[in-house]
Amino acid sequence: MNALVSIITPVFNSQKYISDTLESVVSQTYSNWEHILVDDCSSDASESIIKSYLAKDPRIKYHRLERNSGAGIARNKAISLAKGRYIAFLDSDDLWHPEKLEKQLSFMEKNGYHFTFTDYDVIDEKGQKLSKKVKAKSFLTYKKALYKNPIGCLTVIYDTHFFEKQYMPSIRKRQDYALWLKLLKKTNGYGLNEYLASYRTGNDSISANKIDLLKYEWQIYREVEGLSWLKSSFYLLSAIVLKLKTYF
Repeated sequence: MNALVSIITPVFNSQKYISDTLESVVSQTYSNWEHILVDDCSSDASESIIKSYLAKDPRIKYHRLERNSGAGIARNKAISLAKGRYIAFLDSDDLWHPEKLEKQLSFMEKNGYHFTFTDYDVIDEKGQKLSKKVKAKSFLTYKKALYKNPIGCLTVIYDTHFFEKQYMPSIRKRQDYALWLKLLKKTNGYGLNEYLASYRTGNDSISANKIDLLKYEWQIYREVEGLSWLKSSFYLLSAIVLKLKTYF
């Protein structure tokens, strides 16, 4: 097992956390990776922090967009630059545990899986672990995923030898969910039930406004997936019910 992994990270005004994120990649026990960070026109010190790491480790790559375009466009640019067989995702405020790549790639290669994800825990702004943890579905079909996005973006790896490069649709939010549905049309997804990543909550990321995101899920059902109004309504209502269950 020595295939190159391309790690995709969109960056926007991430100076508060980007060093921790980079450190979690540099600390991986699996060493054959490239980390492609695409800056969506940050106005803070993100660029200088990333370049300080780039100077020490040639596996780190930096690209700056000409205009602010959103996380989906930044991720797609990084995917277009990727040279690895495997595409992995890590946002600029999240963390990987040291054995994340090694364990997940072994899981994929041992079982012949092409699309996988893992459990993840949740940390606060200071990096302290919270009680909430998210378990990955051990087996996921396209139909099951329509009810609710059950996958943490920071845990995903897909195999370009099976899919070729796959990109996110040009919508402002929930592009990751749309991509997972696209992949699930070609093969089932498999979850590795180990906590191998940490999702940071309580910041100003685009995922903070849960209600606002529902309209983007509707857009995915209707415009991206081409579902009928009735089916779209059913799945959106199901998503709302499932989200409410996590709070009560």
